[in-house]
Amino acid sequence: MRVSYAPGYYAPIPDEHIFPMKKFRGLHRYLTEQKLIHPSDVIAPSMVDMANLMTVHSVRYSNGIMNGNLSDRELRKLGLPWSKGLAVRSRLAVQGTINAALMALQDGIAGNLAGGTHHAMPDYGEGFCVFNDVAVAINVLQQSMWARKILVIDCDVHQGNGTAEIFKDNPDVFTFSVHGEKNYPFKKPPSTLDIGLPDETADKEYLYTLGDALDDIFEQFNPDLVFYLGGIDPLETDHFGRLSLTLEGLKQRDRTVIKKVVGENTPLTLLLSGGYAPTLKQTVQAHALMYEAALELGY
Repeated sequence: MRVSYAPGYYAPIPDEHIFPMKKFRGLHRYLTEQKLIHPSDVIAPSMVDMANLMTVHSVRYSNGIMNGNLSDRELRKLGLPWSKGLAVRSRLAVQGTINAALMALQDGIAGNLAGGTHHAMPDYGEGFCVFNDVAVAINVLQQSMWARKILVIDCDVHQGNGTAEIFKDNPDVFTFSVHGEKNYPFKKPPSTLDIGLPDETADKEYLYTLGDALDDIFEQFNPDLVFYLGGIDPLETDHFGRLSLTLEGLKQRDRTVIKKVVGENTPLTLLLSGGYAPTLKQTVQAHALMYEAALELGY
């Protein structure tokens, strides 16, 4: 399987910061060392073109990220300290998602070892999400007619508010979010389909709910491409998750999505989204589960 990754996905932030920035290079190392991904299948993206970025994000905000002149209030909302490295990594990751989507259209399945930054809105970032990579990729693909009907399966524990808001008036984009109902964001713009789960939802109920929803979605919507945001924060050990999935349940979640989408002969793009496990090692190994699942399924 081909994946997008570049060393520039890492941008220095304070060690005490809760966001696990080191997970990107850690996941790349883990996947290649465990032979889950061959080094020759790792494709380095360039920075996304500003014109493509601005199909979603305002000129003011895009330039503010690149030039470092956002207000203190905007940076607090974003949750990350600005640096040139952060600006560069954010543009790299967006192009990584575009590339992964194009590779999925060619190969059937591909991934970006970053991405899924679903909280970013057109004129601001929030929740550690600088740019909305999925939204930019969808606009680029639709405008260039690589794909028309696109499904976003968002299994991050936090509802994909940015993606939902951006595509609320686009009938060719189906946004599906299964998340913790009482968790961030507290204002949730409606997705095409939202399933809010109660705190401490465990494996059995989660997997049944997800599988049932996917069957219903594919009965009514026939996508040309799927983006899967496989956030690992539904884990019971997550700092912010509030749900109660085990590692085996999380892997079964990934298997459920991958098997359903590929079984429908639909190209699939794998994205990381969020996750705040107790240690960096646990975070990396949990993010690797989707690649383990894809390999076990023969993809």
